[in-house]
This record gives sequence, C-alpha cells and structure tokens, in this order.
Amino acid sequence: MMVMKLASLQHRDKKEPVWHVQVAVLVAIVLQLLLSSKLVVGPRYLIVGLEVLLLLALAVFGPFRKQLSSHLRRTLAVVLIAIISLSNITSLILVIDSLFTKSDVTGRQLIVSGLAIYLTNIIIFGLWYWELDSNGVQGQSAAVKPVDFLFPQMSMDKSADWNPTFFDYLYVSVTNATAFSPTDTLPLTHRSKLLMTLQSITSLLTIALVAARAVNILG
Repeated sequence: MMVMKLASLQHRDKKEPVWHVQVAVLVAIVLQLLLSSKLVVGPRYLIVGLEVLLLLALAVFGPFRKQLSSHLRRTLAVVLIAIISLSNITSLILVIDSLFTKSDVTGRQLIVSGLAIYLTNIIIFGLWYWELDSNGVQGQSAAVKPVDFLFPQMSMDKSADWNPTFFDYLYVSVTNATAFSPTDTLPLTHRSKLLMTLQSITSLLTIALVAARAVNILG
C-alpha cells in the first residue's frame, strides 16, 4: 500500500522536514478563521477543529509506522487535504453567490474573504502537487513514474541527486496562481494539467470577480 508523503514525513529527514508542511497547513487553517461566518457552510470552528485534530494525528503517528497501518495514515492525509479543499471551494461559491444576490456581507468582508480564499488555494494546491508527483513516493520524484512535473533541475547534470520538496511544489502553485500558467516547471501528465487548470480558474475567479466587485462595493 502506497503511503502518502504527508503521512510518512520523518522529523529527522533532512531532505524533507516535517515542519514546513505543518506550517503551511496551519496557515491554511488560520486563513479560514478570517472568513466571515456568513461565507462558511456549517460551524466554522467545528471544521477548523477537525482539521487541527487530523494534523495533530499525522504529526503524532506519522514517524512511527508500526503503530498505525499505512492505509489509515494515507486516509488521514487524504481527508486532511480534502477537507481544506472542499471548505475553500465552498466558501468561494458562497462569496460569488453573495455578489449576485442581496446579501448583508460587507465589502470589507468580501475583500478579506477573497484574499484568504486565494492564499488557501495556493497552499492546498501546493499540497496536492506534492502528494501527486511520482504517486506520492517521498524523495523519488525523478525516479518513480509517472513523473508529473518537470523541474529545471531534472534537465541538468547530476539531476539524480536532486529531488523536489514541498517548497518546490508550493512555488509551482504560487506561480500558477499568479500567472495562470506554468512558468519554469511544466506539467507532464493529464492529472497534473487538470489540477493546474482547476487552480488557475479558481484563482482567476477569486481575483477578477470577487476582489474587483468588493472594491466597487467599498467605493
């Protein structure tokens, strides 16, 4: 059974430390707290609390493979990312709906919510890219097929000694969310191209529609 990267990170792994992934997920959770309660489905703190519990469970059980089955660790990792993704997309839909209907959401709330959704979108797609590449095998992106992303380092000499980490995928997510297209790193598979397309559309809707309309409301 394949163990996902988020579920198999080791605290002592120098190539892929666990803390930078945990920080990114925590930032995504905090950003959701900035959303207006009117733009969240269900109790906001209940969803955030569940995400924190899942993150803590991965931090506690991740380094000890014998104490938790690989299937359960992988399920926890998938659920964690999926919950944040679903929550963020739902909030974007509610924000867009509030722009076309009579709503008591203020322009300030729309701007803050739109920014939070945009930044969360960057983090969560960075996690998906990182988990997706090479079928979730940690530290073997260039050697395990399918290789979903072609980084510039892979075409250089001695590329076998280099493997992308979460920060590299987060950078890909940032550039895709701002340029709405790949820059120095290219998607190679249909699934990676589909994910990048979905992220670009989400980012474009957030920036062009939500932010622009919110500024007009304030004006």
